[in-house]
Amino acid sequence: MADSLVMIAAVGLGYLLGAVPFGVLVTRALGLGDLRSIGSGNIGATNVLRTGNKGAALATLLLDGGKGAAAVLLARWLGGESAALVAGGAAFLGHLYPVWLGFRGGKGVATFLGTVGALSWPLGLALCGIWLLTAVLTRISSLSALVAAAAAPVLALIAGKGGVAAAALFMAALILLRHRENIARLRAGTEPRIGRRS
Repeated sequence: MADSLVMIAAVGLGYLLGAVPFGVLVTRALGLGDLRSIGSGNIGATNVLRTGNKGAALATLLLDGGKGAAAVLLARWLGGESAALVAGGAAFLGHLYPVWLGFRGGKGVATFLGTVGALSWPLGLALCGIWLLTAVLTRISSLSALVAAAAAPVLALIAGKGGVAAAALFMAALILLRHRENIARLRAGTEPRIGRRS
């Protein structure tokens, strides 16, 4: 019974942390308007960058990654590794489907990286490196995200981290689903580059 309560608490904690829409809050606080009516309408750092405010984009990136990491670390402290895995997945779902925004959230890339980084910091560093390298070479944020997401479960399995691999596969599948339109534009050669204002 105690273990079940810990898992329920981990899910609730993770979801509520993940559901905090930092992109919306940061842009509103800085007087940049409603992020959902800017650019792609997405609440993540890439769309915040389209406002032209790099500081706001960086803050959103760090906060969105940080909430995933915080969910994992708090749940690990409360209930161990299983709770951490569950809370990380819940935080990711909270970002994608936040109750405060009518379940219309972001695409989850920063939260994914923060979550995986807290579950396994070497894997998190590797994925950030993969994202950065792909971004430098292509200047396409969505492609960088897709490459990093696809690499995550494979690298976790190679490292012998089955639980992290399962969580990463779950999140990678949702990232792929949330990037359907980006994938279509990538195939058509019309996907916008990093830093372009819409």
